[in-house]
Amino acid sequence: MHTVLPLWFELTSSAVLLLIIAADLVLSYLRPHIPSIRESSLWIALYVALALVFAGLMLVIGDAEQAGQFVAGWLTEYSLSIDNLFVFVIIMARFSVPRKYQQEVLMVGIVLALVFRGVFILIGAQLIASFSWIFYIFGLFLLYTAANQAFTSHDEEAETENRLIRMLRRRIPITDRFDGVKLRTTVAGRRVFTPALIVFIAIGTTDVVFALDSIPAIFGITQSPFIVFAANVFALMGLRQLYFLLGELIERLVYLKYGIAVVLAFIGVKLFLHALHENELPFVNGGHGVHWAPEIDTWTSLTVILVAMAGAVVASLVRLRLDARRGAGARPAGEDRDGKRLLP
Repeated sequence: MHTVLPLWFELTSSAVLLLIIAADLVLSYLRPHIPSIRESSLWIALYVALALVFAGLMLVIGDAEQAGQFVAGWLTEYSLSIDNLFVFVIIMARFSVPRKYQQEVLMVGIVLALVFRGVFILIGAQLIASFSWIFYIFGLFLLYTAANQAFTSHDEEAETENRLIRMLRRRIPITDRFDGVKLRTTVAGRRVFTPALIVFIAIGTTDVVFALDSIPAIFGITQSPFIVFAANVFALMGLRQLYFLLGELIERLVYLKYGIAVVLAFIGVKLFLHALHENELPFVNGGHGVHWAPEIDTWTSLTVILVAMAGAVVASLVRLRLDARRGAGARPAGEDRDGKRLLP
């Protein structure tokens, strides 16, 4: 039997986590700038350290099972958040968002992600409490999402958003020039919308899609709304700094999507097995639980998540290095590796 986390710990932790996110966002608003690699690295290291400290507190105040569920959930949500950055990069590039405004746009994206995930956490917790068969739906949805993740490119997802954007341009006046991150500006005495409106709509749509993916995924690891909430907040911490730290490298982690697909598919199978174990559907085993169906424990889940994500990142970096070597080997004849002309 698992230790129940004290209510004071859940309330205090939730308040502190929201304050940390709020402080980070306020700081970015008061000091708009492009963070250096060193600054971004320090912030990300701080947030990762805070997550590990929080896991330690859960181990002491709760038990090892709850701490393991938090770490597995945090890693899953963090990997999905990094995948979210892929689409943010595409959106920023596609709409030519000036780099000096990107931090504020990211701030809006993080707030929207937090709001949408909070709403879906409440809905998901209520559905799980009321209908045990919802695990079948969650499991099948994650298997579909895993296949979509593996075989659909982010460019194809962005093209779907482009249809909405083209429709907006036909119906409302939108200028091609940014005015900071203002939604409306004046051009030749006429009030028009700026491209920031389209960017925020694209980012908001992306946040909804990723929230729909991430909430069933983490409920496959834990049914505790508090752990789900904490894992999501920690996953969003440092996302802004991570965007500037990774930069173009995000697009070069070509195998990351396959690692995420493996994680989602694994959790989908885990949810389906859990649904069989808790079965109440009358047309499945006469409405009784299928007790021969194995239950996948938290530590197995954590191991699979770590191996899948680490393998995807390492494979991407190896591919990047091999591509760089091929590029160096394909230099024009008569030039050295630095592109300088060799003496005859």
